[in-house]
Amino acid sequence: MENKKVGWLIIGIAFVMGIVSWIFNQSLNQIIAQTCTEGPNCIMHQTSNTQLGLSLAIVLVVAIIGLYIMFSKPDEKVVVKKVKERQKKKNFDLSKLDQDEKKVIEILIDEENAMFQKDLMEKLEIGKVKMTRLLDKLEAKQFIIRKRRGMNNLVVLKD
Repeated sequence: MENKKVGWLIIGIAFVMGIVSWIFNQSLNQIIAQTCTEGPNCIMHQTSNTQLGLSLAIVLVVAIIGLYIMFSKPDEKVVVKKVKERQKKKNFDLSKLDQDEKKVIEILIDEENAMFQKDLMEKLEIGKVKMTRLLDKLEAKQFIIRKRRGMNNLVVLKD
């Protein structure tokens, strides 16, 4: 809810509380007038007036809180964007790799060092079995790491 609406709601509640307090005080004064024989000097009149003053003070505090909320600015959300710095292309010794393994490493470098296994498989246009064997070899040679993500693997170049 917006601050203005909440403020109006609280002021409305304070108004209802004030009316209830005033009605209660009027009823109490009628009862006191019928039962107290000393007239306006009766101590019950003073107690009744004290209770009314106290309840109206509470109503006033609630109304002030409502006004404060109504006219205060809502908290602004601070959005912090983290900018990924492009990492320098890592130098890998690709001389010991076969052609398919080199393609995997080059694609991963172009894709910011990580890619889903399924997407990599589609880019290379090879089957699941060949892809798995290829990644097994690269993992054994410590070029990549596979991280499980649901039903797929994320292939990440090793630092």
